[in-house]
Amino acid sequence: MIVHIVMFKLNEEDKQANLVKIRAVLEQLPKKIDELVSMEVGLNFTDSDRAFDLSLYSTFKTKEDLAAYASHPAHVKVVEFIKTVVSESKVVDYIA
Repeated sequence: MIVHIVMFKLNEEDKQANLVKIRAVLEQLPKKIDELVSMEVGLNFTDSDRAFDLSLYSTFKTKEDLAAYASHPAHVKVVEFIKTVVSESKVVDYIA
Protein backbone atom coordinates (compact mmCIF):
# COMPACT_ATOMS: atom_id res chain seq x y z
CA MET A 1 0.00 0.00 0.00
CA ILE A 2 1.26 3.47 -0.91
CA VAL A 3 0.45 6.32 1.46
CA HIS A 4 0.45 9.92 0.22
CA ILE A 5 0.25 12.69 2.83
CA VAL A 6 0.14 16.41 2.04
CA MET A 7 -0.16 19.30 4.49
CA PHE A 8 -1.19 22.79 3.42
CA LYS A 9 -0.81 26.21 5.01
CA LEU A 10 -3.26 28.65 3.46
CA ASN A 11 -2.97 32.36 2.86
CA GLU A 12 -4.94 34.41 5.39
CA GLU A 13 -7.18 36.03 2.77
CA ASP A 14 -10.49 34.12 2.63
CA LYS A 15 -8.87 31.27 4.58
CA GLN A 16 -12.05 29.70 6.00
CA ALA A 17 -13.89 29.79 2.68
CA ASN A 18 -10.89 28.33 0.87
CA LEU A 19 -10.53 25.54 3.46
CA VAL A 20 -14.16 24.56 2.89
CA LYS A 21 -13.72 24.65 -0.88
CA ILE A 22 -10.48 22.65 -0.87
CA ARG A 23 -12.00 20.00 1.36
CA ALA A 24 -15.06 19.72 -0.87
CA VAL A 25 -13.14 19.37 -4.13
CA LEU A 26 -10.63 16.93 -2.66
CA GLU A 27 -13.40 14.74 -1.26
CA GLN A 28 -14.87 14.41 -4.77
CA LEU A 29 -11.69 12.89 -6.19
CA PRO A 30 -12.28 9.26 -5.07
CA LYS A 31 -15.44 9.25 -7.21
CA LYS A 32 -13.45 10.42 -10.24
CA ILE A 33 -10.11 8.59 -9.97
CA ASP A 34 -10.19 4.79 -9.89
CA GLU A 35 -6.59 4.45 -8.70
CA LEU A 36 -7.39 6.32 -5.48
CA VAL A 37 -8.18 3.66 -2.86
CA SER A 38 -9.02 6.00 0.03
CA MET A 39 -8.79 9.63 1.03
CA GLU A 40 -9.19 11.54 4.26
CA VAL A 41 -9.13 15.33 4.47
CA GLY A 42 -8.63 16.95 7.86
CA LEU A 43 -8.97 20.56 8.96
CA ASN A 44 -6.63 21.61 11.75
CA PHE A 45 -8.02 22.82 15.07
CA THR A 46 -4.72 23.33 16.91
CA ASP A 47 -3.49 26.87 17.46
CA SER A 48 0.26 26.42 17.11
CA ASP A 49 3.00 28.13 15.13
CA ARG A 50 3.99 24.69 13.80
CA ALA A 51 0.48 23.80 12.65
CA PHE A 52 -0.67 23.56 9.06
CA ASP A 53 -4.28 24.27 8.13
CA LEU A 54 -5.31 21.17 6.21
CA SER A 55 -3.99 17.65 5.74
CA LEU A 56 -4.66 15.08 3.05
CA TYR A 57 -4.12 11.37 3.68
CA SER A 58 -4.66 9.12 0.67
CA THR A 59 -3.79 5.54 -0.27
CA PHE A 60 -3.00 3.72 -3.49
CA LYS A 61 -2.20 0.12 -4.39
CA THR A 62 1.02 0.94 -6.29
CA LYS A 63 3.45 3.75 -7.04
CA GLU A 64 2.10 3.70 -10.59
CA ASP A 65 -1.40 4.34 -9.27
CA LEU A 66 -0.09 7.34 -7.32
CA ALA A 67 1.53 8.63 -10.52
CA ALA A 68 -1.74 8.15 -12.43
CA TYR A 69 -3.58 10.10 -9.71
CA ALA A 70 -1.02 12.91 -9.84
CA SER A 71 -1.50 13.41 -13.57
CA HIS A 72 -5.27 12.78 -13.69
CA PRO A 73 -7.12 15.83 -15.08
CA ALA A 74 -9.49 16.00 -12.07
CA HIS A 75 -6.52 16.09 -9.66
CA VAL A 76 -4.61 18.60 -11.79
CA LYS A 77 -7.63 20.94 -11.73
CA VAL A 78 -7.77 20.76 -7.92
CA VAL A 79 -4.02 21.40 -7.65
CA GLU A 80 -4.32 24.46 -9.88
CA PHE A 81 -6.84 25.99 -7.47
CA ILE A 82 -4.92 25.00 -4.35
CA LYS A 83 -1.76 26.67 -5.65
CA THR A 84 -3.62 29.99 -5.79
CA VAL A 85 -4.58 29.97 -2.08
CA VAL A 86 -1.72 28.12 -0.36
CA SER A 87 1.44 29.69 1.01
CA GLU A 88 3.21 26.44 1.87
CA SER A 89 2.83 22.70 1.52
CA LYS A 90 4.72 19.57 2.56
CA VAL A 91 4.41 16.04 1.22
CA VAL A 92 5.51 12.55 2.17
CA ASP A 93 4.95 9.34 0.21
CA TYR A 94 5.81 5.94 1.65
CA ILE A 95 5.16 2.23 1.40
CA ALA A 96 3.01 1.03 4.30
